[in-house]
Amino acid sequence: MKELTILKPDDWHLHLREGIVLKNIIRFTSEFFGRAIVMPNTKKPITTIKECISYKKSISEALSINSTFEPLMTIYLTDETVKNEIIEGFNNKVFFAAKLYPANVTTNSSQGVKKIENLHEIFEVMQELGMPLLIHGEVTDPEVDIFDREEVFIDKELSPLIQKFPKLKIVLEHITTSHAVDFVQENNLGATITPHHLHINRNAMFFGGLNSDFYCLPVAKRENNRIALRKAATSGKECFFLGTDSAPHLRQWKAFCGCAGIFNSPVAIESYIKVFEEENALNQFEKFASLNGPNFYNLPFNTEKIRLVPKLNEIPEFIQVIEKNKVVGQIKPFHGGETLTWRVEGVIK
Repeated sequence: MKELTILKPDDWHLHLREGIVLKNIIRFTSEFFGRAIVMPNTKKPITTIKECISYKKSISEALSINSTFEPLMTIYLTDETVKNEIIEGFNNKVFFAAKLYPANVTTNSSQGVKKIENLHEIFEVMQELGMPLLIHGEVTDPEVDIFDREEVFIDKELSPLIQKFPKLKIVLEHITTSHAVDFVQENNLGATITPHHLHINRNAMFFGGLNSDFYCLPVAKRENNRIALRKAATSGKECFFLGTDSAPHLRQWKAFCGCAGIFNSPVAIESYIKVFEEENALNQFEKFASLNGPNFYNLPFNTEKIRLVPKLNEIPEFIQVIEKNKVVGQIKPFHGGETLTWRVEGVIK
């Protein structure tokens, strides 16, 4: 194929961080994505309408003047979340969705939900409103093997939840297992799939020693799970859609402290399309990237398009973080130092 033109995609799971990092990385999403659901697990989680409005303002101020990018904001659920905050925030279009992090499941999740049953009143309200629930689907029980935490969550927590709230619009985020693939299809849920979980299995964390560059939560699993994810993403099925879970960390934190998260925004589209090409499924790429998500969320498709061409694309080892014309840090992108074979050439109005 000489080139591919698709409707501008959306990112249905994105971490933008705050401050100088936000200002440096947002361009990688806003240039070629129409919308993105922004995660609320900032250092001080976004748990109120006031905090959400303030965070969205900081995102808007970091965009270029003529940007048409739309951030879709979320509220961070806690055991103390009150239904009036949900109702007012959703009805006034402050919150697009609510995010459920089990307490201590990932970065900045210490204030997350300790017991899902505590939020049944909230879920009842969300079901009535039609407000989406986005779930980081892992248990945090230390007795459960880290590679089994998604599967145990699905069986122990998610299955009873959907039985009790059958009309609740649920997205199981960044799925990593064949068990999740099957469960999503069988239970009319939505699911996001990241580029890195399509490319790496758990061996990647141990190449050349303990390699934190490929450490994320949920962690990559066995090869058979990666294969199942690739088949799901490239299937064209409407329940699977693009969600990068791009999660940047400054180098000193990522390399030396092993923070969970992979920064893939600079290469996400090219990373995904490489998989679709390898799976002989380029004809399904627009569905996964640009159509399935809006269909699930009952949103219009983007009207702009992007043009992709097969061209050698050398990915820099690091992305510099600049403040007042000075380099103050760097972040390693996914595929850093590699050469990909596709490039986004531009936006077609």
